[in-house]
Amino acid sequence: MTERVYAVTGMACGHCARFVSDELRLVAGVTSVAVDVDRGTVAVTSEGALDLADVRAAVEEAGYELAADQP
Repeated sequence: MTERVYAVTGMACGHCARFVSDELRLVAGVTSVAVDVDRGTVAVTSEGALDLADVRAAVEEAGYELAADQP
């Protein structure tokens, strides 16, 4: 299992967290998602390394953005 924390901009409430979680759970290999709205972060656990483009696309589909400093 692999866990990675991503910074997400624009989240402000529990609904935001749900939208982001729902989209990230659709990414192949993701086993769990934990959103911290106050910190603006999302911890994603997966079976292996995820493609950053897939994570970015899921977050954008939810209506938010990965922080610019993501590698």
